[in-house]
Amino acid sequence: MDHDSVKLYYGKVLKTTDDLKTSACCTADSMPAHLKPMAAKIHPEVSSKYYGCGLVCPSEMTGLRVLDLGAGSGRDAYMLAQLVGETGEVVGVDMTDEQLDVARRHVDWHGQKFGYAKPNTRFLQGYIERLGDLGLEPGSFDVIVSNCVINLSIDKPAVLKGAFDLLKPGGELYFSDVYADRRLDIDLAKDPELYGECLGGALYWHDFLSLAKGAGFFDPRLVTSRPLDVNNEAIRRKLGAAKFFSATYRLFKLDGLEPACEDYGQAVIYKGTVAEEPDMFVLDEHHHIEKGRIFPVCGNTWRMLADTRFAPHFTFVGNFDTHYGIFPGCGTSIPFTSADDPTGTSGACC
Repeated sequence: MDHDSVKLYYGKVLKTTDDLKTSACCTADSMPAHLKPMAAKIHPEVSSKYYGCGLVCPSEMTGLRVLDLGAGSGRDAYMLAQLVGETGEVVGVDMTDEQLDVARRHVDWHGQKFGYAKPNTRFLQGYIERLGDLGLEPGSFDVIVSNCVINLSIDKPAVLKGAFDLLKPGGELYFSDVYADRRLDIDLAKDPELYGECLGGALYWHDFLSLAKGAGFFDPRLVTSRPLDVNNEAIRRKLGAAKFFSATYRLFKLDGLEPACEDYGQAVIYKGTVAEEPDMFVLDEHHHIEKGRIFPVCGNTWRMLADTRFAPHFTFVGNFDTHYGIFPGCGTSIPFTSADDPTGTSGACC
């Protein structure tokens, strides 16, 4: 599969979300209450050409600089533009002319709709595998997002490495994508329909974890996941027995992260000061941290809170002086239930 095939599918074949043949590129997650008023401010043409499989609007975003990989018609970028506020900036990158035309056409419209003195969103044409060609300063973004796009990339390691290089220390890649429970036959990746529907290019989750760590993201954290039902019978027959999942991960650019969850006797106390999460802060699928409660954490989780934008919202107990072995009760970093994971591989403490 190549760039031209993807451009054709998303620029010519798909006119609106109704043209999709599966639910792989459709967000099924219920939208949090604080995002619904923001979604209502998105131009109808932008929303009608939205092809995302998850929600890529993390909390605590005010004033941040954000990069959206595969921004498409701009729906996520314009949601994020409201979250970062007038002092922040959102830069969208996409390679498809038709999608970029829609996104760019409504820049001023959204700036006025949001009540900003000038728009805080702009869109660049380019390839997410070649982020270094866009003239963006390395280490200049607080958060990078992507919504059901990396599976379409022809060079996924280059995407992850490019994102790592553009992030500030303590920044994060927060993205949703489609994964498979096995390595797919090469013929599936050559099928334009399967690839365009975000299935043919889906990574086997073990391969994704290896690629992420190879790019410098040493402890990928699974935020949410859901199975994908492929109800189109013709497509289902092509896929055979393979199962697919939509999953959202957050990958932090942090020094000192270890391969496993190590126990240093540390804990955190959430202050309840993140506006979107006043009662409970959700770091990932296994870290739902209730306000005011002492919450034991491994060393990696400590760094994800202490060395990032979340630090002001926590009280930190302990240090790294004494090591007590592996952290007990590790959770999983894969989009499967324990019954689906015969290896028992784990990568996040709970």
